[in-house]
Amino acid sequence: MTDDTARVNRQNRLAGETSPYLLQHAGNPVDWYPWGDEAFARARAEEKPVLLSVGYSSCHWCHVMAHESFEDDSIAALMNEHFVNIKVDREERPDVDSVFMTFTQAMTGQGGWPMTVFLTPQGEPFYAGTYFPPEDQYGRPGFPRLLQAISTAWEQDREKVTRSAEEITGKVRAATEHVARSGGGPLTPALAGQAVQRLRSAFDETWGGFGQAPKFPSPGNLEFLLAHHARAGEDGPTPSALDMVLRTLHRMAEGGMYDHLGGGFSRYSVDARWLVPHFEKMLYDNAQLVCLYLHALQVTGQPAFERVVRETLRYLVREMLDEEGGFYSAQDADSEGIEGKYFVWTPDEVTEVLGEDAPLFNAVFGVSPEGNFEDPHHPEFGRRNVLSRPRLLLDVAAEFGMAPGDLETGVDEMRTRMLEAREQRVRPGLDDKVLTSWNGLALAAFAEAGRILGDDESLAVALRNARFVRERLWQDGRLLHTYKQGVARIDGLLEDYAYYGLGLIELYRATGDLDHLRWAAELLEAAVARFHDDEGGGFFETPSDGEALLVRQKPFFDAATPSGNGAMALLAIWLGRYFGRPEWEALGEEVVGQVQAQLVQAASGFGSVLRALELLLAPRRELAIVGERGARAPFERVAARHFLPATLLAPAEAGDALPVLEGRGEAAGALAYLCEDMACELPARTPEELAAQLGA
Repeated sequence: MTDDTARVNRQNRLAGETSPYLLQHAGNPVDWYPWGDEAFARARAEEKPVLLSVGYSSCHWCHVMAHESFEDDSIAALMNEHFVNIKVDREERPDVDSVFMTFTQAMTGQGGWPMTVFLTPQGEPFYAGTYFPPEDQYGRPGFPRLLQAISTAWEQDREKVTRSAEEITGKVRAATEHVARSGGGPLTPALAGQAVQRLRSAFDETWGGFGQAPKFPSPGNLEFLLAHHARAGEDGPTPSALDMVLRTLHRMAEGGMYDHLGGGFSRYSVDARWLVPHFEKMLYDNAQLVCLYLHALQVTGQPAFERVVRETLRYLVREMLDEEGGFYSAQDADSEGIEGKYFVWTPDEVTEVLGEDAPLFNAVFGVSPEGNFEDPHHPEFGRRNVLSRPRLLLDVAAEFGMAPGDLETGVDEMRTRMLEAREQRVRPGLDDKVLTSWNGLALAAFAEAGRILGDDESLAVALRNARFVRERLWQDGRLLHTYKQGVARIDGLLEDYAYYGLGLIELYRATGDLDHLRWAAELLEAAVARFHDDEGGGFFETPSDGEALLVRQKPFFDAATPSGNGAMALLAIWLGRYFGRPEWEALGEEVVGQVQAQLVQAASGFGSVLRALELLLAPRRELAIVGERGARAPFERVAARHFLPATLLAPAEAGDALPVLEGRGEAAGALAYLCEDMACELPARTPEELAAQLGA
C-alpha cells in the first residue's frame, strides 16, 4: 500500500459527523475530535492543552491551512503528541464559535477564520489567532514553531499559563455582562438620526457601501436606512439615507460580486469597487439581499432591481434547494483547488463559446487580455476576468451601432450560452447541510417575492420550506439547528427561533393563513421561556437548559446575519402587535434599550437593532384586507407596490381571530381597512380607493 493510499483510507473521529466541513478533515493525519465532552475528558486525563480549530466549508483560508498543515504528517504528529485536537464547524456550532471569537478578538484585536485557539483542559483559552502558515511568513509564526512554543510553555510554566487563562476568561465575562446592561434614556428620533449620520460618515460616495476594502454588503444597515427614509423622509444632509441605499445596490449589481451569468452574490468584495469577490456564495447573503432589492424595487419601481431579485431566486432554486424543501448553506470559493476558477474567463474562452459575438460580450462585461483577477496561490493559472458591468449599456450600444433594446436582448442570449458552457466546468464544493436559522432568512425572501412580485412559484417554494422545517426540525416544541441526509441535530439557538419566526410572519403576509402566524407565536413563546434573561433583560444566544459554555453570550452585534437580539426584537414587536400582547412589544423595546448607548457609537454593528428602533418610532399603522383570497388579491397587489416597513399588514378571511380584524367584515368581495395611530380611513371598497389612501 502506498503512502497516498494509506492517507486516503485513514479516517479519524470526524468520519462519523454530518457536517461537510468536518468531513473534509476526516482523512487528516490529525487525531481530530468533534466538539464534546470526550475530548476534554481526555485532555484532563492526560493533562494536555486543547487545540481548537474553527472554520467552515466554503472558507478559502481554511482550505489553505488544512492543505499546508493538517494534511502534513510531520505537523499532524506534533499536534497529536502535544495536544488534544478539536475541529468545529462554525455554522453548525455558532454558539461555540462566537464564544471563542470573542476571546480571539480580545487577545489579538482581530478575528476571522480559520480560528485557532489553545485552551486549558478545563476549556479556558490562553492563546489565540487565525491562520498560521507552515513556515514563518506574512508576519506570522510558522505553525510548527508555534506548536512547539505553546507546548514548551505548557510543560515548563503551566501555572502561569493557567493563571493567564483564568484572568482572560474573567475579563471577557465581565465585558460581556457590561455590553448587555448598558441601557439609556427614552428612545427618540434623534437617536436614529445620529445613527444615520454615523453611517453617512463611513459611506463611500463613489462606489457605495461602507468603508474601504474588503467591502461587505451590510444588508441590515441598508434595511435600516430604507426604514428611516420611509419614516423620516429626505430632509437633512446629503447623501440621504435613500441615496446611500440605491447607490450601493446599483454598484453591487454592476460589480463582479454579483454573478452575471448564474445570479446571486458572493460573500464580499476584496476591493472597494465590488469588482473582485471572495467567490463563496452563502445562503444568508443571498436571502437578505433578495429582500433588500425587493424593497428597493417597491421604493423606486426600477426594473434593474427586479432583474436581480428574479435571477438570485432562480440561482437559489437551481443550486441551493434540497429535494425535501430545505436550502443548503453555501457554495465554495474554490474549484479544483483554485480560487474562483469556476467563475472567471479569458478572452479566448469567451470566443470559444460565443464566436463572433465575443467582442460585444467582452465590451459589456469588461473582459480584457490583461484580466482583473489572479489566484495568488496558483499564479500558473494566469490572469483572468471576473465579469462585471463597468459601462452603461447605452455607451456600448453606441459603440457597436446597435439599438439599446436589441443589445439587451442579445446580452441575455449570450449570458445563457455562457452559463451553459460554465456548467460544464467542475463545480465548487457544496455545503449541503440545512440550517434552520438561514432557512428562516430564505423563507422570508421567497415569501416576500411571492407577495411583491405576484410570483406563485416563489410562494410555493416558501410553503414547501415551512412544511419541511415543521416536519423535520420542529420536535416536541423545540427547533433543532441543523439537518442533513435525514438527521436533525443540535438544539436550536436564539437565531433559529428569531429568523424562522420572522420568515413565518412574511409567509402569513403572503398567504393570509393564520397558522403561519400562530406557529411564529409558538416560536416566540419558546424563545422567551428558554433564552430570555429575566434578571438583566435581553436574550442569551443559548438556551437555559443547553450546554454550559465558558460565557453565555447575548448577541447584539450584527455579523453577516442579524444579531439574535435584533431579530428577536423585531419578532416580538410584530407579534405583540398582531396578537395584542403589549408584553411582547415591551421585550422588543427592552432589547433596543439594552444597547442604546452603543447604537450611535457603533451604528454599523447594530443594523437589526436599529430596524427595531425605527419600527418603534414609526406611527402605528395597520392595513387589514378582509375577504376570500381571490377577492383580496387585487387589494394585496396594490399594497405590494408600496414599501410599508412599519405597517401591520393583515390579510385574512372574515372571522379570523386577530385584534386588528375585530369587527371588520367583508362586503361583496373584499374590504381594506387602513388605520394610523388608532384613526382609520373609510374602508376601501376597490383597489383604486386603497391606492389613493396609500398614496396620500
